[in-house]
Amino acid sequence: MRKYDELKVFCKNTNEYLNIEGGEALIDLYDTIKGRIGLKGDAVCVLVNNKVEDLYYPVFAPKHIEFLDIIPNAGYRVYTRSLCMVLYKALNDLYPGKRLCIQHSISNGHYCQIKHEENFLTPEVIAQLKQRMCEIIDADLPFRRRERLTSDVIEMFRKQGLRDKVRLLEGINQLYTVYYRLDDIIDSFYGPLVPSTGMLQVFDLVPYENGMLLLGPDRNDITRVADWEPQPKLFQAFTDHINFNKVIRLGDVGELNRAIRGGHAPLLINVVEALHNKYFIQIADEITRRYHEGGARVVLIAGPSSSGKTTSSKRLAIQLMTNYIVPKVIELDNYFVNRDRTPRDETGDYDYESLFALDLDQFNKDVTDLLAGKEVPMPTYNFKKGEREYLGNTLKLEDGDILLMEGIHGLNPELTRNIPDNQKFRLFVSALTTLNIDDHNWIGTFDNRLLRRIVRDHKYRGASALDTIKRWPSVRRGENKWIMPFSENADAMFNSSLLFELSAMKNHALPILQQVPSSVEEYAEASRLIKFLNYFEPLDEKDIPSTSLLREFLGGSSFHY
Repeated sequence: MRKYDELKVFCKNTNEYLNIEGGEALIDLYDTIKGRIGLKGDAVCVLVNNKVEDLYYPVFAPKHIEFLDIIPNAGYRVYTRSLCMVLYKALNDLYPGKRLCIQHSISNGHYCQIKHEENFLTPEVIAQLKQRMCEIIDADLPFRRRERLTSDVIEMFRKQGLRDKVRLLEGINQLYTVYYRLDDIIDSFYGPLVPSTGMLQVFDLVPYENGMLLLGPDRNDITRVADWEPQPKLFQAFTDHINFNKVIRLGDVGELNRAIRGGHAPLLINVVEALHNKYFIQIADEITRRYHEGGARVVLIAGPSSSGKTTSSKRLAIQLMTNYIVPKVIELDNYFVNRDRTPRDETGDYDYESLFALDLDQFNKDVTDLLAGKEVPMPTYNFKKGEREYLGNTLKLEDGDILLMEGIHGLNPELTRNIPDNQKFRLFVSALTTLNIDDHNWIGTFDNRLLRRIVRDHKYRGASALDTIKRWPSVRRGENKWIMPFSENADAMFNSSLLFELSAMKNHALPILQQVPSSVEEYAEASRLIKFLNYFEPLDEKDIPSTSLLREFLGGSSFHY
């Protein structure tokens, strides 16, 4: 019996076993079957036993494989990372020695700057970089994956001037390191790249604020570039924290790890917590000012999942009380319509995240009556029965009182359609991560929040990481529909991220993530997060105060939830 008769891989795309000889790259197998795979675009990576690998992955044993285009999150990340390396090469070709920094995602793209040269990126320079990127893409240059001793890779990065990568690798104690070569440059990413630059035809590079925005394909139509629009308030919230990072000289994971190993974690925690407190004071003072000018009688707090909205509302309430304003809380969940009137999502399940799962008419009437000084019967929602009940609870606003409401729809004008705008103060809360792994690898705000949710749901709700990861795409879809489009309506933005939090969460999250079995597709996300967390030096959480927003997820909070 010949060798290829003995060695097979199972391809999920075609639902069949395929013969292989052993040792060939999966891209060769893909070329023989791509006509019947049915992807919307070319494959950019492959799941091998539910773990994301590049298409040059060599197969020597039976495997379960699935080729991915850029529609799934894993594929889109591969495409985006590859674009980033092309941008880095374009900059290196045109302006050697300039340091590219990909800071964060915003406006459907990734915001980029030149480190230490904020005024360098003129429209003319950006146009030159875009043209050079087009040339590199048209040349269809290969991304060559390499793996060498970490000590050797450190020296290569040192010669190329990538000090941030040197700093990171020197502290993580791994024997070998994967890197990619594109023509005459090398770079590293915490995930695979596409096989060659010719696959990256859909992109744009546009001026944005005092930098530039790198845009990839539209997720709904991969043949066109994603639309973008300015988000000045969100951008400013990012920028404020980036400037803070510069002051304390801590902008990437290598610098964070160095500070923790040097025994500076207690000071770092105190400084970062003080920054949070400063923002709560500023927001409370602004609400107070508007209140005494005849406005801001209703404070609406909104934000995506695991942003820390609950702790934010409690800490804001404390600051308002120090300004002699007493918050009276309305729970929006008590205004759910009866279950038989609850809208359903595309799968047929009850859609409790829909704005129209709330009784908007009754809610607006009650708030209007409260602002008029009336005493109002307050509902209680019986989740077991799926009905709203009245149990004799009432609410009345006295002098010095203010309404405080926390919920995902707080910034949506439709929620409070009958409330005059001057009576509302809208606060958007989200974990806008400004710490980078290195200059070319950013930390997604979604990853930060997902890890918070994994830790919290396991601790307080008995949910496994598998349960939370499986649910996460649905959560994200709800956020993109009901929350994010209204973020710029906010009167203030609070960035709930903490520079040290991923180091503090590491020891909580890793054991939970390691329980995800390799036999499920969610293993790909779990293994990615495990790799990501392993970049961080763990931090002893004993110095994190009980009032910290992070305690909402780790436990040990002095607040009642």
